Amino acid sequence: MALMIGIAGTTLSPAETRQLRDPAVCGVILFTRNFVDGEQLRALCAAIRGVRGDLLIAVDQEGGRVQRFRGPGFTALPPLSVVAATWDTAPAATLKALREHARTIADEVQGHDLDLSFTPVLDLGLGNRAIGDRALSADPKVCARLGAVYVRALQRAGMAATIKHFPGHGSILEDTHHEIAIDARPLEVIAMRDLLPFAAGIRAGARAVMMAHVRYPQVDPVAAGYSTRWIHGVLREALAFKGAVISDDIGMAAAFEAGGLDARIRDHEAAGCDIVLVCDAALVPEALATGVSRPLKPRLARLLRGRRRLDWTLA
Repeated sequence: MALMIGIAGTTLSPAETRQLRDPAVCGVILFTRNFVDGEQLRALCAAIRGVRGDLLIAVDQEGGRVQRFRGPGFTALPPLSVVAATWDTAPAATLKALREHARTIADEVQGHDLDLSFTPVLDLGLGNRAIGDRALSADPKVCARLGAVYVRALQRAGMAATIKHFPGHGSILEDTHHEIAIDARPLEVIAMRDLLPFAAGIRAGARAVMMAHVRYPQVDPVAAGYSTRWIHGVLREALAFKGAVISDDIGMAAAFEAGGLDARIRDHEAAGCDIVLVCDAALVPEALATGVSRPLKPRLARLLRGRRRLDWTLA
């Protein structure tokens, strides 16, 4: 299990350069705090790759309110719910718009020398405070159909699709950034609804899955990202997923149920996460000091690299 870390500003500090040399770090996730304009972003990515050429560089660039990079060089994209809203009345136009949305993200993100955006959201659009209009639909079948189209379009454009937040964050209200989140439904109900889009996304070839910091106590008493049953029993075995399993941000409020940072990292590793996100730059020194993490498996690193460094084989 490797760490993908955040950095504090728009350039690398000497301390961050040392952190990136740690073999336990597999990459960097960028945010609005790391962005001024396209020229600065390319320079930052070049500096990161200058430290280690094997590092992955990622962002949450979904469109709508979750779009970290804005301005010249980046299209102001609508959230997925807006793109999908015409499905009932104009399905062909909706599919075309979804494919264009995905291609735009892949082209613009990779055109600035990043590898991937963590997208698409395949949670159901049922009013969750964190998900909101990021979801494609409240209907599991529609979400599954359109999500699979989006995954294929993104990957045809050369970017690995990351479907999130497994096994589904949309059917409760709580925002895991700020609250403990509990979904008390049984597995049978979750499987018939929330899991449908993820199963479709995996069949479409999604290369990565991001876990939810949500507890499903009728399935496992711990949150999904800490759960061997969810990761191995459901995701790996039942759904036959062979790509990268990524935690949600370890600094989110709902992640704290596992205990301190050391316990959170250890529990993610024990459950089967391949990458743990440490988005807050202030947490990175402590995360590295745990000594738990190790280099990312080369096969998984290849799956997530952008098209300029791409090898899509699963060997």
